[in-house]
Amino acid sequence: MRYFVVFLFTILSFSVFSQSLDPNPKVSGIILNINTQAPISNVNIINVNKMKGTTTDEKGFFEISVTANDTLHITILGFQSIKVKVTNDWIKNKTTNIYLTEKAYALEEVIIRRFKLTGFLEIDTKLFPDKNNYRYSISGLTQGYETGENSPNALEKIVGSLFNPSDKLYNFFGKRTNELKRLKEMKKDDTVRNLLETKFDRETISVLLGIDKNEIAEILERCNYSESFVKTANDLQVLDAISACYEEYKVLKRK
Repeated sequence: MRYFVVFLFTILSFSVFSQSLDPNPKVSGIILNINTQAPISNVNIINVNKMKGTTTDEKGFFEISVTANDTLHITILGFQSIKVKVTNDWIKNKTTNIYLTEKAYALEEVIIRRFKLTGFLEIDTKLFPDKNNYRYSISGLTQGYETGENSPNALEKIVGSLFNPSDKLYNFFGKRTNELKRLKEMKKDDTVRNLLETKFDRETISVLLGIDKNEIAEILERCNYSESFVKTANDLQVLDAISACYEEYKVLKRK
């Protein structure tokens, strides 16, 4: 009997030890509305450390690959986005409930104006905003985000940042090398791509790259993207623009 107990203890210990060494651990959870306790479907969950994502099903359930101390960014339109740290206890217990709070929106007045055309092309073309669009085309999308031609100054700003350690672009690319290297892998994840393609608030980008939302416009300006693009592009286009600028920066730095 004593040997049987020892044998059983050894088997259980080995099982626990094997679980702790799981090379691809996963955690799961159920996303609930904190007020109604109802499950929320189509919630986007992104592992910021691994740049991988998933969404909840109709019962609010999700499962995602993690390691201890990873950060999950959880977001859906109409609710406050949150970041959740993956703990060893969560990995051990496999599942947990996560609650989201609905946003309260205050709608602002919208004024719609139409252009008053004269019928003379030379005059009417001057009534529309003049957009200094330089760059165009974006990988993975069916149409471009810019119209016009490349600016002759497009690379000059990037070159200038290489020789100016205080430049915003120099600091950004120099301090976030790992995040920028993971952009290519991240854009292969359909969940992440689909999420970014529908968002315009720069929130997810700021989380993925570890920067303030206000810095994104300045970075794009230093990469010579137009003001109209900065204001109207979706988050996937913005991320692709930053990635393209980084690739140019790396090439120039090597040279």
